Parts: sequence; structure tokens; C-alpha cells
Amino acid sequence: MSTTTRLTFQDFERLPEQEGIHYELDQGGLVMEASPTFLHNLIRDRIAARLSQLVKSHRLGVIIVEMDFRLAPETVRNPDVAFISAEHVASINLDRSPVEGSPALAIEVISPSNLAEDTLKKVGQYLSAGTKVVWIIHPSLRVVEIHTAKDVRHVKEGSLIEDKLFAPHNFSISLDTLFSADPYV
Repeated sequence: MSTTTRLTFQDFERLPEQEGIHYELDQGGLVMEASPTFLHNLIRDRIAARLSQLVKSHRLGVIIVEMDFRLAPETVRNPDVAFISAEHVASINLDRSPVEGSPALAIEVISPSNLAEDTLKKVGQYLSAGTKVVWIIHPSLRVVEIHTAKDVRHVKEGSLIEDKLFAPHNFSISLDTLFSADPYV
């Protein structure tokens, strides 16, 4: 990611939408996000589908992909997958973007163009804004980092991502399934 220009939130809101181009606002800096790869989208969609099953069946809230969230006055982030609690959904203007406030869970699938310092900054912004858990998925390393305000946990290939955020309902997904190159998994 590279910051190219400084904008206010109001300037950001007025940017024209263009097919294939997505922007985030990083403390007033305009950031253009690279187009995701096929594998990136497969991983995003697998996670979203599995989480949606759990969240819908228990009416816990909503799983959404590629949604803008206003985390701070001059910061708008767009996680690959987000969980918005039922309580937060009730306060959202469904016809407006970005969503005010942070998701309870933000998931970022790392692309080759993502820089470590930008990713860590983004994790900090989510957690500072009230996100309870941030998952950073590293397809090339086949590792998932699970960040909370208290710690970071690493889940490696051959293991399961398990998260207590949805307790008492259990959620888990195998990293082998998540990282599979087979598009039909």
C-alpha cells in the first residue's frame, strides 16, 4: 500500500466509484488497494460462507465482505470479511457507506503487495476502534494470526482456527480447507 494524497473524510466520501478500484482512508491518507487474486477471493469467500452459516443460524449479526467501516474521523478501512453484531446492525443506516464504527471481527487476507507495517497499523486501528478480534490470513505462509487487545495467537497449517467470539456457539475451520488450491473445497 502507498499513500498518494491527503483527504478529509468528506473528500473521501465524494470520490467517484470506479470498477476494479478500491480506496481506504488511512488517517487522512488516500490508499489504493490492489486487485485481489483468485486465491485471495477463494479464501475470503470460504471464511465468509462458514461464518455466515453460524451467524445466521443463531441470529448473532451479519457477515459481510468488502464493506467500508469508519474507524476514526479520518480513517476508513475495508476488511475482506467482517462480522457485525446484531446490536450494531440495529444501529446501522443500511443505505449508507461507510458503516460508522468498527466490526466485532475484521478479517484481512494478505496479498503479496501488502506491507507488514501497513498491516500492523491496520490491526491497531481496528482494535483501537473497538474491534474485538482481527484475523490476518497469510496464504503464502499458510498461517493465520489472531489479534486481540491482549495478545496475538498464530495458527499454523494442519490446525483449526477456533474463536470464542461467538460463544457459546462454536466456530472452527481447518487451515487445510482454507488454503486449498482446489476451488471446489
